[in-house]
Amino acid sequence: MVIGAGQAGLSASYFLRHYGVEHVVLDGAPGPGGAWQHRWPSLRLGKVHGIHDLPEMPLGKPDASRPASEVVSEYFAAFELRNSVPVKRPVRVTAVRENGDGRLLVVTDKGEWVARVVVNATGTWERPFWPHYPGQGSFAGRQLHTFDYNGPEEMTGQRVVVVGGGASATQALAEISLVAASTTWVTRQPPIWREGPFKEQDGRAAVALVDERVRAGLPPISVVGVTGLGVTPDVAEARARGVMERLPMFDRVVPDGVTWDDGRHVKADVILWATGFRAALDHLRPLRLRAPGGGILMDGTRVVLDPRVHLVGYGPSASTVGATRAGRAAAREVRDLLAKRAASAA
Repeated sequence: MVIGAGQAGLSASYFLRHYGVEHVVLDGAPGPGGAWQHRWPSLRLGKVHGIHDLPEMPLGKPDASRPASEVVSEYFAAFELRNSVPVKRPVRVTAVRENGDGRLLVVTDKGEWVARVVVNATGTWERPFWPHYPGQGSFAGRQLHTFDYNGPEEMTGQRVVVVGGGASATQALAEISLVAASTTWVTRQPPIWREGPFKEQDGRAAVALVDERVRAGLPPISVVGVTGLGVTPDVAEARARGVMERLPMFDRVVPDGVTWDDGRHVKADVILWATGFRAALDHLRPLRLRAPGGGILMDGTRVVLDPRVHLVGYGPSASTVGATRAGRAAAREVRDLLAKRAASAA
C-alpha cells in the first residue's frame, strides 16, 4: 500500500507496478496534485525552484506565467491517467497499526485495509509548524501561516511582518511588498543566497547531507536549508528595492506588533509565519517508530525498526529532487522483501 499521491507516492506506485507488485494508493486530497494543489494562486510556475520529472514523463516547458498549483495538478493527473495509478481519494488514513498476523492494519475514514508493506508518502503539508513566542496571543492584528496564505491582495495597505528564512518566505515577501504599506522580514539565521542556476548535482549533494541525519535517527532538516535561497527574478527585484534586508528574530509579540530586547519596535497589522512544515506522520504513531533522537532511524527509505514501513518524501526525499529516486528505491526494496517472504513460505 502507498499512502499519499504526491510526487514521491506517484513515483513509488509507478515502480511497484513496474516490478509487478499489486498495490493501492490512498490519497487524502480531493484531486491530483499533492501539496502543489494547495499553493497560493499568485505562485506562478516561473517563481518556483524547479519540479523534477515524474518517471518516464517529462514535465516539459509549460507556461511559466500560469499558477504552479494548476500546472502541477494537471501534470500529476495526466501521469495518473497514463499509468493507471490505482488511487482512491479522498481517503484519509488515521492510523497504521499491527494486524496481529504479521501484516499492517491501515485505518481510514473510508474503512480499513490490510497491507503486507506500507510505503508512506504523506509529505508535510498537513503539519504547518507554528513557533511559540512570548505575547503571541496578545497580538491585535491577524496571524496566519503559509498554509493559509492566498496571495498578497489581502494585505494591501497593511503593515506586514514575514517570519521565516525559506523559499516560501522570500516568495511571499517579494509579492507582498508590492502592495503592503510596509514589510519587515525576520529570520533566526542570516539568509544564505545561492546565486546562479541550481544544478542537479547541487540537489543531490544537499539530499546526501539530509540523509546523514535521518540515518542517525535525528529529525530531518529541509533540503532548502542546506542548498540556500535561490534568487528568482522576483526575489532579485525585491532585493534591489531593499525588501530583503532581514532583521534578527524578535523577542516578543505585543498587541500592535513585535519588539526586541534592545528596544526596537515594529508596528504590524499582519504576521505571516512562513516557518515551514513538519512530516505528517501522526498516523504511524501506533507502530512506535521514533528513535531516541526524536527522528525515525532510516536505511535508505526503509524504517530500521520495522522493514514493512518505507518513508518516501521524508528527509532527503522531501523535495522534488529526491522524491522520484526514493520511489524507485522503496519499490525495489518492497519487491525484494516480498520475494524473500514468498521463498521462505514455499
